[in-house]
Amino acid sequence: MIRLLLADDHPVVRAGLRAVLETEPDLEVVAEASSAEEAVRLAAGVDVVLMDLQFGSGTHGSEATAEITAAAGAPKVLVLTTYDTDGDILAAIEAGATGYLLKDAPPEDLAAAVRNAATGQTVLAPAVAHRLMNRMRAPAAALSPREIEVLGLVADGLSNLEISKRLFLSEATVKSHLAHIYPKLGVDSRTAAVAAGKAQGLIRR
Repeated sequence: MIRLLLADDHPVVRAGLRAVLETEPDLEVVAEASSAEEAVRLAAGVDVVLMDLQFGSGTHGSEATAEITAAAGAPKVLVLTTYDTDGDILAAIEAGATGYLLKDAPPEDLAAAVRNAATGQTVLAPAVAHRLMNRMRAPAAALSPREIEVLGLVADGLSNLEISKRLFLSEATVKSHLAHIYPKLGVDSRTAAVAAGKAQGLIRR
C-alpha cells in the first residue's frame, strides 16, 4: 500500500484528489496538509507527498519540498500544481521533487505517476518535459535558475538593491545577472525583460 500526503491549501482540491486516488486499491491517503509548513510536519511516515507550489501564505511548496527531501528516509515528493513556468519547474526539481504534474492531468495519469514516484522514477507532465527539453537544446540562450529568480523579483517591482538584499548578493552581481538576461531575451530594459519573461513562460504572468 502506498501511503499519501496531500498538501494543498484548497479543501475542495484535496477532497477531489482523495476521491480520485482512493478508488485505487494500492493507494491510501493517510494525511492532508493545508500549508507547506504542515506538510513538512506530516511528511514522516508517508511514501509520497503530492505537493502544491503556491499556498495562501508562508512557506512556498519548493521550500517545503527541499525540507522534506533532505531528511533521512524521506518520502518522494510529486509536485501537483497549475504553474508550468521555467522558474517553478526548476525550483521544484532543484528542491528534490521526483516529479512535476499539472492539475489538469487525467485521473489515470495521476495514479500512475504516484506509483512511479513511489519507486523513485521521474515523472513529468508532457508540457513540463517539453520545456526542459527546449532548455537542453539551447542552453546558451536559456536563463539560469538564478537569472530566472532575479527576473521574477524584477517583475515584482524590486530594485537592484532590494534584490541584492533578498538574494544575499552584491548589487553589482544583480546588475551582472541583468546584463546577461537582456541579450538572452533580446531586450534592453527591465520592463521589456519582464514582458518577454512572461511571454516565454519563464516567470508567472
